[in-house]
Amino acid sequence: MKLKRTYRFAYKTAFYIALFTTLLLNAFLYVFYSINWLLILAFASTCYLFSFFVIQARVEKFIYKRVKKIYDDLTLLESASLTRGSITTDMGTLTKEIDKFARDKKLEIETLKVREKYRKEFLGNISHELKTPLFTIQGYILTLLDGAIDDKNLRKKYLERANKGVERLSYIVKDLDMITKLEIGDLSLNLEVFDIVELVNNVFEMFEMRAHKKNITLTFDTDYTKPILVHADKERIQQVLANLFVNSIKYGKEKGTTEVSIENLIKNKVIVRVTDNGEGIQKKHVSRLFERFFRVDKTGNRKVGGSGLGLSIVKHIIEAHDEKLYVESEYGVGSEFSFTLEKAK
Repeated sequence: MKLKRTYRFAYKTAFYIALFTTLLLNAFLYVFYSINWLLILAFASTCYLFSFFVIQARVEKFIYKRVKKIYDDLTLLESASLTRGSITTDMGTLTKEIDKFARDKKLEIETLKVREKYRKEFLGNISHELKTPLFTIQGYILTLLDGAIDDKNLRKKYLERANKGVERLSYIVKDLDMITKLEIGDLSLNLEVFDIVELVNNVFEMFEMRAHKKNITLTFDTDYTKPILVHADKERIQQVLANLFVNSIKYGKEKGTTEVSIENLIKNKVIVRVTDNGEGIQKKHVSRLFERFFRVDKTGNRKVGGSGLGLSIVKHIIEAHDEKLYVESEYGVGSEFSFTLEKAK
């Protein structure tokens, strides 16, 4: 039978004490009196039991005080829970608790380091994103104040460029506000039943001119003659499709294709795929695509305007619907972004 270590200690110690006192009693009786084996057995048993309970109680109390102090110092358990419930004084259990505490703390420290690195990178990115349009706006305004305002043609051109900078700042602030609300659950979704095929066609029309400038074809993989009804926030899903199309056109090849397919995934889910044959993304960058302001192009050059938060918004909107978002990409071949939606019942 497996016993607690304190019990084994008490058993052995009590046995040694009982044996010693019994031998001492034997010697005493042998010298002064006659030996009574029944009396000796009763004395040995009494001495053993008394020694066992005294030793066990003392050891439990001794270890408890030290174990409790360690628990309190490590904040593994509250002091009240130790006094109300049964207290383990086994060193093996304590070692496991300390190991668990150390592992949890190590994981917590590593998580904090990752978050700190992300925070610094995020602050650097947002500083860059805000600084560029701010300096642009300031430059045009200062030029106008220095005398260019008197030139009607120059005044109009610089004011239009300054206005574009203000629009870019507005995009960034608006998108950041949306992401923050999505993260804290403050942005409620207006769930409704709608035809996802019709919505995709509407978004195609929105980006038809932009795609035409690069000779990119926006198309379905097949003719969808019947509506496919889904249950989601129509406005937010339109924003998801718009952001994916913007990226597809932005990094697409001349005379390329952006193709949308809608497939049944499981009984109550459909998956919407947006596939292009553009630049593609290197594997080392895929895991960070949905971070705020993350760009594969580290030079910061942009072919198309925007807030730099498009994919991050896509991620948060899909997650707010409790749906899944996937990305597959091969550098130099193209990319596929896909997300699931709940089918309307």
